[in-house]
Amino acid sequence: MTDNIKHECGIGLIRLKKPLTYYQEKYGSALWGLKKMYLLMEKQHNRGQDGAGIACLKLNTEPGYPYLLRHRVIEPSPVWQTLVKDIDAHLANLLQKEPELLLNPSKLKLQFPFLGEIYLAHLRYGTYGENGIPYCHPVIRNNNWKSRTLAVAGNFNLTNVDFLFDKILRLGQFPRYKTDTTTILERMGYFLDEENKKIYRKYKDKLDKSQIQPLIEKELDIQSWLQWSAKHWDGGYVIGGLVGHGIAFAMRDPHGIRPCFYYENDEVVVIASERPTLCTAFQVRKEDIQELPPAHAFVVYSDSSTQIFPFTKPQKLSKCSFERIYFSRGNDADIYQERKALGFELAHRIAEEVDYQWEKTIITHIPNTSYPAYLGLSEGIRKIIHQNRIHQIKNHINHENFEQEIAKILSFRPRLEQLIIKDVKLRTFITNEKGRDDLVSYVYDVTYGLVKENEDIIVALDDSIVRGTTLKQSIIALLAKLNPQKIIIVSSAPPICYPDCYGIDMSQIEKFIAFQAAITLLKEHDKENIIHETYDKIKFLEKNHALETENVVKNIYAPFSLKALEQKIAQLLKPDNMKGELSIVYQTLEGLHRAIPNHSGDWYFSGNFPTPGGNRVTNIAFLNYYEGKNQRAY
Repeated sequence: MTDNIKHECGIGLIRLKKPLTYYQEKYGSALWGLKKMYLLMEKQHNRGQDGAGIACLKLNTEPGYPYLLRHRVIEPSPVWQTLVKDIDAHLANLLQKEPELLLNPSKLKLQFPFLGEIYLAHLRYGTYGENGIPYCHPVIRNNNWKSRTLAVAGNFNLTNVDFLFDKILRLGQFPRYKTDTTTILERMGYFLDEENKKIYRKYKDKLDKSQIQPLIEKELDIQSWLQWSAKHWDGGYVIGGLVGHGIAFAMRDPHGIRPCFYYENDEVVVIASERPTLCTAFQVRKEDIQELPPAHAFVVYSDSSTQIFPFTKPQKLSKCSFERIYFSRGNDADIYQERKALGFELAHRIAEEVDYQWEKTIITHIPNTSYPAYLGLSEGIRKIIHQNRIHQIKNHINHENFEQEIAKILSFRPRLEQLIIKDVKLRTFITNEKGRDDLVSYVYDVTYGLVKENEDIIVALDDSIVRGTTLKQSIIALLAKLNPQKIIIVSSAPPICYPDCYGIDMSQIEKFIAFQAAITLLKEHDKENIIHETYDKIKFLEKNHALETENVVKNIYAPFSLKALEQKIAQLLKPDNMKGELSIVYQTLEGLHRAIPNHSGDWYFSGNFPTPGGNRVTNIAFLNYYEGKNQRAY
């Protein structure tokens, strides 16, 4: 994807089911679990480059010894470059003084903070707040009772933080931050306290206080706790967590918006945001990895037994299609095939757009994640050419130069080239948006000598087009210098028309090139009244506290076909000095769902949000645009 947008975070949870000595004897190191977590995090680095964190929970520690340790960093490339270096440096210092510690798991566990039985890790892509250590996960709520100590890390975004924050205040709490992370932590912490109190009250007149704590840890109702904690959450989430006495858990939202997978055998339980990471890190087959059902929690108890149960009512499935189009790693077998299918779906539209002039058409892609879709598009084009070959052969059967003509027909190949090259990674280290835009033209380069000036047509495939900034300033500008007859930019995804509020950082509607095109078309066709009527309707809903009841912004797009939007977007993105034609071709919603049938979540394209909070966020985003407020909608 050419546009720089931040998105879903990644989580990892590992629970060792055997004593540390087991891993020392079988794998040669009691640190086996920690090393596996390093690998699990690195294999999910695509999900977060703002920061990383890891928590380690030690079971059966004596009083007076730390049992829950954490380390968080916010450096670029945080996993190997900083987090692992810091932890391993600490270990190296210990071993330099006492080398024999490496062969003594019990003693090493006491002295090394990150040797334990449970690990919880997080990779952060920030969608709210500043990029500081306090915003990195895992976040911890400490207490002198182990059964009240809580650590949480998640891939989530809640749409109703204001409502939940008010709920917390009514409970008498005083949070330090007003973020969805703090809201979740404090709400879960409050109800965890309540579950502890229920059991305490049950035994307080019968037993000494010191005798009650073990009973609390044994009888704590985890299902009830999670049900109360998540009762009013609106959004997409996968939340992993630890309770100090040895509970590990993960919970997934009722629509299945965010992904979550797990693997369990007699040695380990492991949970992660992506399936291929589990396959690679633990060398297991795809078939061994299970998907956590929506609205369910996976819990590992202190005795290492496991349970999966519902903590809320499942809702209509709306698994995020953007996960499949772009965000998740493409080495998942299903995702790879789906991305190819997205490209294949576009073949006939491209054939029409180039008027079947394949000999003049160069087909390329915009690196790097669009490559599977490019393969699918190539297959679709080959199929069209093959069908045309059959037709041509039939027409030449009685031709006097039959063999020569057939040889010519069969020898033709579509021009599949690597025309666009991603040269440097400047944007990774530039957080200021203006700075990114100033340098964006240097990110890409082209392969010279492939394009015949004023004759060839360039077809360039991208994953998705969000703002169009990089396309206009870099890709299209570079390709235009090659002087082709025509440039066709193709998106394997439909146009993004609405904000996402479930994890992807797309909250300002006025930045979407599709929205800009629709507003321009309304003004050009003397339909500006629709803009004002949309605003008035949203203000009416706001006054009546009903913003969540309807996505009014759909009215902005309703008058126009996909083709009309494409044509206007092409006009908006065409550089002033470009001589040839420019066309934009998007995936259709129908094509999207044929290619990705099991992930129907398409709200950023269709405006059909799975939760009421989505409507509210979109309506607020339009109010911000109309009123000239340069701020987030959630």
